[in-house]
Amino acid sequence: MSEFGDLRINDELTLPAWELSESFVRASGPGGQNVNKVSTAVQLTWHVEASSLPPEVKVRFAKLFASRITKDGRLIVEAAEHRSQVLNREAARKRLAQMIDKASRRPKRRIRTKPTYGSVKRRLKSKKQRGEIKALRGNVDPTE
Repeated sequence: MSEFGDLRINDELTLPAWELSESFVRASGPGGQNVNKVSTAVQLTWHVEASSLPPEVKVRFAKLFASRITKDGRLIVEAAEHRSQVLNREAARKRLAQMIDKASRRPKRRIRTKPTYGSVKRRLKSKKQRGEIKALRGNVDPTE
């Protein structure tokens, strides 16, 4: 994955470089003098709706990561775990690629299965027992 070129998601999907914008800010945390002087943290911004990705991938992405998308439809990925701007840049791009890759995979349809004979019997037995316990609770004879 090169740091300036297109972002390759998988064999079928590639995100053009012009769809991404990067800004560099000062990172918090350890790093000594470096942290106060150098803007090593990366904020990678990508406009989801205006993207060249297939519509079904965009819909799945918006559903999966709705809480991370801003009101104007942008996703901001921040990376500040490394002391190097280049490494943070690669980390942010890699994270975005993983997110898009996850959204590009169609979820498997769940095949409905029938409950086993034994599980049905156990369920009905426990319901019967519970009903008997509850039946003992009320109906106190007031004449006693």
